[in-house]
Amino acid sequence: MNSTLPRKPKGFMFDLDGTLILSNRKLGSYQVIPGAVEVLTELERRGIPYLALTNGSAYPAARQGPRLREVGLPIVDGHLFTPNSVAGQVFKERGYDNVFVLGTPGVVEALEGHGVRCSVPGDDAAASADAVYTAWHPECSMADIHAAAGRVLDGAPFYTASDVPFFATAEGPAFGYSCAINGAIQRVTGVEPHVTGKPSQMAMDFVAAKLGLTASEIAVIGDDPKVEIEMAVAGGAMGVGVTSGTTSREEWAQQPRERRPNLVIDNVRELLERGWVD
Repeated sequence: MNSTLPRKPKGFMFDLDGTLILSNRKLGSYQVIPGAVEVLTELERRGIPYLALTNGSAYPAARQGPRLREVGLPIVDGHLFTPNSVAGQVFKERGYDNVFVLGTPGVVEALEGHGVRCSVPGDDAAASADAVYTAWHPECSMADIHAAAGRVLDGAPFYTASDVPFFATAEGPAFGYSCAINGAIQRVTGVEPHVTGKPSQMAMDFVAAKLGLTASEIAVIGDDPKVEIEMAVAGGAMGVGVTSGTTSREEWAQQPRERRPNLVIDNVRELLERGWVD
């Protein structure tokens, strides 16, 4: 594993949970990770492009942003994105008229905010949905899974916000509901979901477009080798692993090439200390 970056980044993409903040397992409260305030403040002061892309899909960015600012993280809504942000753009581009959503009301709110018509279990329109999308859905039932699998078996494309089994919280790793839901639908249908969040190419393309940079000019910073760093390596960006979330320095050193970061730091403050923000 290298101990430096191949070039100075022109823009930055940050993960949220485990990188900038730690939430509790119910996503009801947040605490800011040391260094996060300083690095975001300096990026803003210098006018360096950056954004945060979380794989969390429970809330629209416009709802999550104020809650993050309440605990001291200085991020404006325009710099905060979720897999729903990516999905909304993709669904509009691909012309889906009706997306069947397994997710919380916040997921539906986010997609509808992007102009996507949604249906949920129990809606008459769900039976004719032309795509299926799974996201954060702690209350998902077997009837919901049955309905989604039926649409996929009928040929509706299958998308998900995230297929990650766990994410970092202040109380340790927390369960990724969409991953379990995806597993059930995939087992029944034999169809793997298209991931709109990290580590997908859809997400990497979204980040590059929002920052106005090529992938090679961007540093992708996160705590999960299977998520942020896999996306960075596959997409041609620079990967920075942090030890403030799910992955220790020893675990980073054991990663295969496709998940190996260019640089490992304890927390994002080191981006300032090492001179990568300039």
